[in-house]
Amino acid sequence: MKWCTLASALLSAASLIEARRSWQHVGKKSPILPRTPEVFTDHHLASRQSSKPKFANSNTSSYAVNGTGIPDVDFDVGESYSGLLSITKDLNAAEKLFFWFFPSTNKAAEKEIVIWLNGGPGCSSLEGLIQENGPFIWQYGTYKPVPNPWSWHHLTNIVYIEQPVGTGFATGNATITNEEELAAQFLGFWRNFMDLFALQGYKVYITGESYAGMYCPYIASAMLDAKDETYFNVSGMLIYDPSIGEDVIQDSAVVVPFADYNANMMPFNNSFSASIHEQHQSCGFANYSATYLQYPPPGPQPPSSTRFTDEKCNDLFNAVFEAQFSLNPCFDIYQVATTCPLLYDVLGFPGSITYQPDGTQPYFNRTDAIHAPMEVTWSSCADKPVFAGEDGDTSEPSSFRKIPQVVDATQNVIIGHGLLDMVLIANGTLLTIQNMTWGGQLGFQSVPRDPFYVPYHSLSLAADINAADADPTALATMAAAGVLGTTHTERGLTYVTIDLSGHMVPQYAPSAAFRQLEVLLGRVDSLSSVQAFTAEPDYPQVDAKSLGNGTGPSMVDMSAGQGANGGKNGSPPTNAATTTKAALPVSVWVVAGLSAVALFHL
Repeated sequence: MKWCTLASALLSAASLIEARRSWQHVGKKSPILPRTPEVFTDHHLASRQSSKPKFANSNTSSYAVNGTGIPDVDFDVGESYSGLLSITKDLNAAEKLFFWFFPSTNKAAEKEIVIWLNGGPGCSSLEGLIQENGPFIWQYGTYKPVPNPWSWHHLTNIVYIEQPVGTGFATGNATITNEEELAAQFLGFWRNFMDLFALQGYKVYITGESYAGMYCPYIASAMLDAKDETYFNVSGMLIYDPSIGEDVIQDSAVVVPFADYNANMMPFNNSFSASIHEQHQSCGFANYSATYLQYPPPGPQPPSSTRFTDEKCNDLFNAVFEAQFSLNPCFDIYQVATTCPLLYDVLGFPGSITYQPDGTQPYFNRTDAIHAPMEVTWSSCADKPVFAGEDGDTSEPSSFRKIPQVVDATQNVIIGHGLLDMVLIANGTLLTIQNMTWGGQLGFQSVPRDPFYVPYHSLSLAADINAADADPTALATMAAAGVLGTTHTERGLTYVTIDLSGHMVPQYAPSAAFRQLEVLLGRVDSLSSVQAFTAEPDYPQVDAKSLGNGTGPSMVDMSAGQGANGGKNGSPPTNAATTTKAALPVSVWVVAGLSAVALFHL
């Protein structure tokens, strides 16, 4: 969760690999849902935008980006603006954040804007733009960038911001030591941004992933404290696979059940498996989860610093990672189903390993088309600390006070988790939620079990991908549909798991993230709704009565590997009304190498 350094050695006869992404981070036709003439891309492709620019004027002209002049992008991405803005009233100050703003042509997007932040700390939000939810995407292993029908700018106005100072193209000296100081700098930037584009009074939705689980709540809290809806009209927050709790609770305490659930992808031998299970028991992790991962929770959890002090116990996560990295040298803790070969990534990090083939460089170092400072060498994650001081970020976890404040004020917070993520594991997040007080109560009172439904659409696998007239762009942006996880809402907080998704949910499950944004913006009333996507309102959907419970890992006893009511892993509880123990996936920070390496959450 916080900036930390871990040292672990992975000896190999061939070489030592520094593990970082940003640690620094047979098709079938549907019997009822055939391809329709009006495909999803007809509604969304950025290359088909032709509306008049919304924000072009003398003040913004120097920030305007030529939508046809972005390197390697052979289509028009539409209206956008990018550049540097000061974090203070002095617009000439050295400390500036870099942004890329994409206005929406969606008529429902008037007077609202979404902020997107990647994590780290120190990882660039341009990662989210180019590989998650931006107007053009260039996923690793793919030939070239393509228009993104799942871009969030198809729903609303969105701005990607590289922050804090020291991240990406952001300039100046890193001076902050905690999240309050980070938020104060961000609010200074935000006032300048709102003034530049005359966005005063707009609803503000704050979104992000990973270490942005710290950024987003602290920024939202500071905006709420400002009591100024002209600039800071916070209306909701969405955070994916977030750093929100104590480190050991989000990694070592829950890593063994995660490995058990994913045993087919993490096939440890009997002796190693017995060893980590013994540690899971003797370190008290099994009992901790059995005691506190209940609905409703029995009471507040003791601080992990007083409960888990053994270094070997705290290092259990690293031991599991190292063993898995030996079995699968291309192992990606951001998406544990990944195997060799390594795929080329234009950002240089196709998973857990730095991989930059000769003759290549990170994409954003190849262009001056976005008004980036030419003297700055862009990297996916900062090489230097973005928090000053030896201790890095000294802030308390955001779950202690900041997330509850945002939930209570907006009644509109979503926490999402990809279930194939091992960097931050879902069970750790659930334990953290069950230790969080909002709306006058501690944790969720009922077991998460509702289905998370993603509408069927013309880019789902229900489409005829073998059709002679199949649209290559559509094939490049296919995404899932149906019940893809479990969701639950209480007192303004929604929790949702996403099946088959890794750490970066909009990247691995773009249709799921698109739906979640629709709910955040109030376009759809819940994540269990069978309402069609607003882009394809007439596309046929299933009957709500047919959905059943949510999918993915069931509410499972973490220590014994048995269902809450005696069932096997994967079976639903027999009586959801009873107090139930839960176990979903876990969190991880780990490196391979001889020296200490600073680790990041994207």
